[in-house]
Amino acid sequence: MIYSLLNTINRIKPFSTADAHCDIPCKIYDPQIAQIAALSVIRFIDLIQELEQKEQRTLADHATLSRLVREKEIHAAKVKEEVRTIWGDYFKQPQFEQFPDTHELVHQIMLTASACKQGIGRESGEKLLTLVNEFAASFWQTKGVDTYKADCPYPPQMQTVYPKLG
Repeated sequence: MIYSLLNTINRIKPFSTADAHCDIPCKIYDPQIAQIAALSVIRFIDLIQELEQKEQRTLADHATLSRLVREKEIHAAKVKEEVRTIWGDYFKQPQFEQFPDTHELVHQIMLTASACKQGIGRESGEKLLTLVNEFAASFWQTKGVDTYKADCPYPPQMQTVYPKLG
């Protein structure tokens, strides 16, 4: 009923339209979520490949495989979402001038994350992490924060870029 009433009023005197997703300028951006998602993609690929090595798979193994594939795809999409948000909301002209290849880097991340969703090749996951680490390093550099690389402390224990904080 309320919808009908508002729709009628809108036809007589149209409301201004506002579009947003979050777009509150909170200035809280961190590529770590994308990095963890990329690491998770690699871990899920490893677990899928472990299942593949089994001579016989049980029904429980098939259920596990289904969950692993689903999570791999969710985390690859999470990489895309997080990188796209930082690229679209945080990066402005000064950052693009500092890192003129950012558009191409983000495009490569999107393509590689899609490849991770489509397949189970570990090399795609490793490439995704490399690209996301490159994005993270440039992000932190635009903020004047130095970074370092270290193996993450959990599987798949791969090199990850971290900000040097205080």
